Amino acid sequence: MATDLFENFPLAFTMPYNDGFAITKSDDNELAQVTRAIYVGGAGNISLVTEKGNTIVLNGALAGTILNIRAVKVLAATTATNLVGLV
Repeated sequence: MATDLFENFPLAFTMPYNDGFAITKSDDNELAQVTRAIYVGGAGNISLVTEKGNTIVLNGALAGTILNIRAVKVLAATTATNLVGLV
């Protein structure tokens, strides 16, 4: 098992991400966790619901981009692919 020298430090937004999960687009289901960021694997638009409950569209997200945004849902209208929620 790898030693984590920082396991007792509080998580800050400037720290590296601890984990990630594949995002399933859905108009009905929320994500398993609120994201700290979203990694975009394939270019396109991202329609999402923020932690505050607002629906926004991020047009023209490029592949390989990390978008620092707290999202609770990624909507089915999203055309970007291979999205990963980073936490």
